[in-house]
Amino acid sequence: MRLCDILTIDRIIVDADGSQIPNKEAALKKLAELLSPAVSVPQAEVEDLLMERERLQSTGIGDGVAIPHTALDHAEQQASALILCTRGIDFEAIDGKRVHIVFGVVGPKRATGEHLRTLARISRLLRDDHTRARMVSAASREEVYGLIAAHDASEK
Repeated sequence: MRLCDILTIDRIIVDADGSQIPNKEAALKKLAELLSPAVSVPQAEVEDLLMERERLQSTGIGDGVAIPHTALDHAEQQASALILCTRGIDFEAIDGKRVHIVFGVVGPKRATGEHLRTLARISRLLRDDHTRARMVSAASREEVYGLIAAHDASEK
């Protein structure tokens, strides 16, 4: 599965001035808002599960990246959303640095293998310094989606 199969342009937020996503809680709330219609699960349920996952351990993996994720009993498919915070937010990341890229994923509990493959694909996309920098400096959601589509095409 390609990332573009589970991510749509309308589920990408580019917060250049920091006015939309000032902190971790706002990021998780926005992810839930974006993802709940895609998986036909109430927003409050998605938000609660994302928050619960963060209480276990931050999904801030370092290098300015966080990958909040959860699995839902009654989700029918995987979906992702992406928030780019140009100014960065405190996400309690393992390296203590501010997070600029928040890539959320939700999916069905019954599809654990697919969920793990998606997380691995996101990690491969974001491990490159140049790719991360291009995403964070992107002027539009369309530009970000194009970067991800190009990466998908190169991973055939």
